[in-house]
Amino acid sequence: MNVGAELAALFERDLTRLAQEVHAFPSTEALWKTAPGVQNSAGNLVLHLEGNLREYIGRQIGGLAYVRQRRQEFSQTGLAAAEFIARIEPLQQTIPAILAGLSSEDLARIYPQDVLGKPLSTSQFLIHLHGHFNYHLGQIDYLRRMLTQGLPVDFVQL
Repeated sequence: MNVGAELAALFERDLTRLAQEVHAFPSTEALWKTAPGVQNSAGNLVLHLEGNLREYIGRQIGGLAYVRQRRQEFSQTGLAAAEFIARIEPLQQTIPAILAGLSSEDLARIYPQDVLGKPLSTSQFLIHLHGHFNYHLGQIDYLRRMLTQGLPVDFVQL
């Protein structure tokens, strides 16, 4: 199995985990709350993760049409859990399919955009992107637990 197929499996799992987190919030209002010292709501973090995947994997690697509006990821409010799930579900299909289709040569190429201030191979950038995704997934989980005195989600396993 190459790195693309391995990342496809990880993103498929973690997009399922993201949907599980969204479902675990007790209300729309809770998705948009923050805690003292926390700048972003879970809702904004979900929008940010969606924007990252659609831009950096969907558009730049997969060639899918997308115009990112990053500021809106952090300013929009009010979407309900069902709306988030409707946005996550297509990503659960497209993102892993794009990644699984990458050849070793594709992964070795320099990623098309210099996102982090220096050129990176596509595989290195995708590994970074997976870490970034899970960093924010952890924030969403912790924020949900803080705001709702909730328990950990029984996540899907790889």
